[in-house]
Amino acid sequence: MGTSLPLLSLLVWVPVLGGVTLLWLGDARAPAVRRLALAVSIVTFALSLVAYREFQLDTYEMQLQEFSVWIPAFNINYHLGIDGIALPLILLTTFMTVLVVIAGWDVEQRPSQYLAAFLILEGLMNGVFASVDAILFYFFWEAMLIPMFLIIGVWGGPRRVYATIKFFLYTFLGSVFMLVALLYLYGQAGSFNILDLHRLPLPLLAQELIFVAFLLAFSVKVPMWPVHTWLPDAHVEAPTGGSVILAAILLKMGGYGFLRFSLPIAPDASVALANLMIVLSLIAIAYIGFVALVQLDMKKLIAYSSISHMGFVTLGFFIGVPALLATGRPDAGVMGLEGGMMQMISHGFISGALFLCVGVMYDRVHSREIADYGGVANTMPKFAALMMLFAMANSGLPGTSGFVGEFLVILASFQLSPWIAFGAATILILGAAYTLWMYKRVVFGDVANDAVAALQDVNAREFVFLALLAVAVLAFGLWPAPIFDVMHPTMEHLFEQVTISKVGG
Repeated sequence: MGTSLPLLSLLVWVPVLGGVTLLWLGDARAPAVRRLALAVSIVTFALSLVAYREFQLDTYEMQLQEFSVWIPAFNINYHLGIDGIALPLILLTTFMTVLVVIAGWDVEQRPSQYLAAFLILEGLMNGVFASVDAILFYFFWEAMLIPMFLIIGVWGGPRRVYATIKFFLYTFLGSVFMLVALLYLYGQAGSFNILDLHRLPLPLLAQELIFVAFLLAFSVKVPMWPVHTWLPDAHVEAPTGGSVILAAILLKMGGYGFLRFSLPIAPDASVALANLMIVLSLIAIAYIGFVALVQLDMKKLIAYSSISHMGFVTLGFFIGVPALLATGRPDAGVMGLEGGMMQMISHGFISGALFLCVGVMYDRVHSREIADYGGVANTMPKFAALMMLFAMANSGLPGTSGFVGEFLVILASFQLSPWIAFGAATILILGAAYTLWMYKRVVFGDVANDAVAALQDVNAREFVFLALLAVAVLAFGLWPAPIFDVMHPTMEHLFEQVTISKVGG
């Protein structure tokens, strides 16, 4: 059953216009602002579900495309479309935004501007995932820095200005190299259409330079070691909702960029530099895992955990071709890509849930220090049970979504080298160590102090957003097929693109 609605434009502009409307209403009408923000976020999520219903599962082609000429002199167009890579990320974005609006219901400082920033950010993030024109992609990519800059800079902690400027400089400077690469590609292809760039033959040196330019942009967003240092500062200073969107969605922009640009545009360079990417990924998984182990601040621990888990994403993306060359089995490469993609989706749920858990406790005790807690289970049993699930999922427990992606990546790694797989799997123990040790110190034991003794369990609003995430973590852990069905044709086609040399010209 088809639809004549411009679904992708609605996914981009409904939340943006909703955010502008909230700004117009202002803080004087705070109750109406909150209700409207929730309505707009739910409508946007419903639109993403309509897109999922309309999506054809048997093709890798771009679907639900919309095209309008934008700047004809440079062949720049307003061109939207989605495939099996973009759709799951759009669904994740719209779902998490609903939860962030619910979580931010009680924000007292400028509530209209706070909620408007998240709605506008949602529309811009959907634009990144839906863009088929490279300049349109770049426009959304850069524009989404503005609302996140404001979210951290206005509603953040004591060192929010430092964290905001560091976040902006890192991400903006990396993006400049991407723009240079896109302009070079336009000079070669005469088009900014990303699909045209996928088909453009390029000499190996040009591919390698383009790959490095993209790497500088996308590795900052992931973030990969050693350009990860902005993330812990941004997370610690961001308000709860900002941390959730930063971890659940913005980090995925880097992974998405590797899939949409680096691998298909520079396949020969991706193969030539795959070992470098594998080494950087393993360093992120291992070294950052040890760094997480010694953190005293819950938010900082979860932030470093995110860097370590995203290492599995990049490992999965770049393990494929070396595994194919070693074994002659293309299924290993597809498995790595799908494992990395599943890890991105799962990490969005789990990290978002953990940051919301920290936010629930911070709202009551006004501290993120692990040492200020202990015995929370005695006063908040419902909360303790939900946080236990998220802690187990973060540790990769089978039956949760955290297990599926990491297992597939390790399985694909085994095709290349049992030692790489052994190393990655062994390092997973670190994930269990720092997550469960934090959980043990915060939740179990005797009641630590009067502040913990006075804690009230989660209220109905908090239970709703934590329970919805718990359902998502369990549902995709036990039945991940809906995500794999959507992305499988696209991932097979992407791996085929990576294995065919484009050296020429």
